[in-house]
Amino acid sequence: MPRVFSGIQPTGELHLGNLLGAVRNWVDDQHRADSFYCVVDLHALTVPKAPGEVAARTLELAQVLIACGLDPEVCTLFVQSHVRAHTELAWMLQCIASVGELRRMTQFKDKSARNEFVSAGLLTYPVLQAADILLYDTDEVPVGDDQRQHLELTRDVAERFNARYGDTFVVPRATIPRAGARVMDLQLPGDKMSKSAASDTGTVYLTEDLSAVAKKFKRAVTDSDGEVRYDPAAKPGVSNLLSILGAATGRDPEEVAGAYTQYGPLKADTAEAVVELLRPIQARVGELRADPGATTALLARGAAKAESVAEDVLARATSAIGLLPRA
Repeated sequence: MPRVFSGIQPTGELHLGNLLGAVRNWVDDQHRADSFYCVVDLHALTVPKAPGEVAARTLELAQVLIACGLDPEVCTLFVQSHVRAHTELAWMLQCIASVGELRRMTQFKDKSARNEFVSAGLLTYPVLQAADILLYDTDEVPVGDDQRQHLELTRDVAERFNARYGDTFVVPRATIPRAGARVMDLQLPGDKMSKSAASDTGTVYLTEDLSAVAKKFKRAVTDSDGEVRYDPAAKPGVSNLLSILGAATGRDPEEVAGAYTQYGPLKADTAEAVVELLRPIQARVGELRADPGATTALLARGAAKAESVAEDVLARATSAIGLLPRA
């Protein structure tokens, strides 16, 4: 059974695109792989946050992930800062990575250009990300195009460390996530659904009021020619609805299109399917929020499982690099 690692930052609410495009894959993967899923709260600190904000969002995110189907009895679900080996290994790896490599990271260049204050953590967080992955003898890391460069840095750092100090780390390989639904903004169907969009009128959040969800679909942008067919290039709005309805009901978008001749029924059925998809998730989130101690207990158990693996890998790295052992 391969070991898989994925992390997600507690910044903003999960939306329908996250669920249909990624989290569903995590739920499936936990049954085919030894899966480690981490809420990477330390990464969220690269941009200033109010005291307590990260803690609150971390707990909320963990509850939503569990509600979506991650089973802490099957996978290892934990919080990054609860396993201190992450930061200890990150420092060793910062001494292996070069400043030039980090400055070439596309996300650093993009984010630093947009912000007046640029923290040192924004520059070095790809090394912490490398530590996250390498601590678990990870075989596979499912990555999208936006994270592929960071995974390549992880591989380079691992190989450099192994060349200098002996075979210490498993060098992970990138895997392409199974194609989930590509969910676009309901008002700007040329853009992916995003929590950072200028307006949330086109974004469906997993925990928002279900009547508001239905209204967003009824107001979704389509086009003026009135023909229902799956053609993302020529008919992005209609195709987005077909894709979402197909993903929510387990059908191909082209198959879904054959059942409709008008936009109104398509919007109504898509709204109903998404509402029914979200209803049990929201009910489970409500149960978890009513007893936050139960979630923290699950995360503590996950951290203990993660730590038992991470400490062994950290000990290998500490020994290989030549630090004085603890008494």
